[in-house]
Amino acid sequence: MGNLRALSCFILLILVVFTTARPKSGPDQKCKSGPVDLVFLIDSSRSVRPHEFETMRKFMIDILNTLDIGPDSTRVGVVQYSSQVRNEFSLKTHSKLENMVKAINEIVPLAQGTMTGLAIRYLMNEAFSPGQGDRPKVPNVAVIVTDGRPQDRVAEVATEAREKGIEIYAVGVARADMTSLRAMASPPFEDHVFLVERFDLIHQFGLQFQDKLCGIDLCSESEHGCEHLCESTPGSYICHCLPGYRLNADGKTCSAIDLCAEGKHDCQQICISSPGSFTCDCNRGHQLNDDEKTCSPIDLCTEGKHGCEQVCVYMGPGVFTCECNEGYRLNEDEKTCSPIDLCAEGKHDCEQVCVNMGPGIFTCDCNKGYRLNEDEKSCSAIDLCAEGKHDCEQICVSAPGVFTCDCNKGFKLNRDKRTCTNMDMCNTVKHGCEYQCVNTPGSYHCICPEGQLLQEDGKTCGTCKSSNIDLVLLIDGSKSVRPQNFELVKKFVNQVVDSLDVSARGTRVGLVQYSSRVRTEFPLSMYHTAEDIKAAVLKVDYMEKGTMTGLALKHMLENSFSEAEGARPASHNIPRVGLVFTDGRSQDDISEYAKKAKEAGITMYAVGVGKAVEDELREIASDPVEKHFYYTTDFSAINTIAENLKLNVCPAESQGEVEVKDPCACENLVEFQQATMNSLDQLTQKHILC
Repeated sequence: MGNLRALSCFILLILVVFTTARPKSGPDQKCKSGPVDLVFLIDSSRSVRPHEFETMRKFMIDILNTLDIGPDSTRVGVVQYSSQVRNEFSLKTHSKLENMVKAINEIVPLAQGTMTGLAIRYLMNEAFSPGQGDRPKVPNVAVIVTDGRPQDRVAEVATEAREKGIEIYAVGVARADMTSLRAMASPPFEDHVFLVERFDLIHQFGLQFQDKLCGIDLCSESEHGCEHLCESTPGSYICHCLPGYRLNADGKTCSAIDLCAEGKHDCQQICISSPGSFTCDCNRGHQLNDDEKTCSPIDLCTEGKHGCEQVCVYMGPGVFTCECNEGYRLNEDEKTCSPIDLCAEGKHDCEQVCVNMGPGIFTCDCNKGYRLNEDEKSCSAIDLCAEGKHDCEQICVSAPGVFTCDCNKGFKLNRDKRTCTNMDMCNTVKHGCEYQCVNTPGSYHCICPEGQLLQEDGKTCGTCKSSNIDLVLLIDGSKSVRPQNFELVKKFVNQVVDSLDVSARGTRVGLVQYSSRVRTEFPLSMYHTAEDIKAAVLKVDYMEKGTMTGLALKHMLENSFSEAEGARPASHNIPRVGLVFTDGRSQDDISEYAKKAKEAGITMYAVGVGKAVEDELREIASDPVEKHFYYTTDFSAINTIAENLKLNVCPAESQGEVEVKDPCACENLVEFQQATMNSLDQLTQKHILC
């Protein structure tokens, strides 16, 4: 079928290319060629100069003057191209010579690039189409005139155009590339490729082209003797053979091509020949594959002529063996299969429980109270307390997968075994509070009426008015704090803020978080109300990682108390207070910047929880150290410190923009009362470590 199609295409190509033409009978007589559909494809890129384009116009008009123009004879179309393609007039537009000449003289060059491949595709798909006037069974002839190298690919599209029956003449001028011209033109190249040095020599091609259209066709007008096909050439002819045959030495007769005898086949076993083609066959016991070339032995497995339960393996013609799918083993009958239970056979590495998931497959599991580790083999005890998966109000005591609740000192466990009841120390001890006693977890503290402050003895009340300070809090955001405790730290900060007179002209507050690095959460200048500060504190994200307390002190000294971040000038005598909150040992040296901070006049407070080191806290704290450092073993007890830590100052003298009315003497910036010390002592005795 493929050979017949090739033969038909070849014959059609011969008919199209070699249409008969009659020579001119006189100098004034038109060339009486047979019907031809002729399209000029002219290059109007920017490299074609105006006078050269004019020469191209004259070239086309000269050729038209020699042709028999008419709707039933020669039809002509003109297409110009550069970076785009423009149809100047199609095969059906003009039927008279004078109209064509007028249209050619009105062409305006595009003056862009040289997209010859794009132009040939237009020629093939549009110019030679029935809609543009192309006639069936009439030869299609294209004349491409160019002066440069194409900027796109031409070989493939030109081949496709020639296969569709278009005879292409390629005319190159001056800078044209001969390789590109040969890629475009129809064979033989000596008849279809022309290269001239200048545009004014292009008329040479016009004369040759006229001769080709008007020359004598010896194939049709002589006894050529070709056995199969005849191809006319200028003044001569060439014999060709049909597909599957080759031309003999006499140049006229043809012989069938035996591809099998010549070994020009790819049959694996047997080759059966026909003229110019072949078919394949196989030896006995084999069958031809779908590719119709290779052979396969007859497979008993494929044909189902076996007794294997699961897998049949071909071992050769008429030979097979049985195998089993993964997870099964072959029985003694060498045909049936049994599932493999790796758990029952002990062929696993599970630490606690092996679960059979199917033939040859298992997964590991753990006993109750344990969970499977990432290796999916070993198990770890589930610590519900450490994971926060409990509802104990105060203390959680863990065992694998279970827990029990307990209470802090001063509390007792309720009947629900979860919650705790305060033993109400205000009613069970002689607290000595002048105004009011308030119970705290396992302890109590004294409070004063609004407008009064608790005095140094922790029991009596005074009327010293709150003053103005610049306060920077350094809070530990290291990994050991844990997210739930970090939320308690933020509540502690907000309790401290509640005790301050916050305003732009009053107390200013800044917050710095540190771990392995230091981050200013907000500077002294950012917020001027307690509500704004507390809202910003609640939005602080937990940093995790290390504990670089020394780096945090350096940041506070060099940045946080700078005027750029809102600290008021030293000349205004506004007290500067720094409060460091940490739960562990610093991973860097704190001595240098703890000392420099105090030398800079900053009153330093140190608050430690859990694994905080007392020596480091004392080194950070200002003198007297006992009134400037605090420690508790439990994060849940830091609210005790916040309730008693009053950051108030009553300077004897004030300068600058802040006016202090009715000053009274204050001995310390922060008064930590005796009740707080009692609470911390009691918490320390419980040895609760966070």
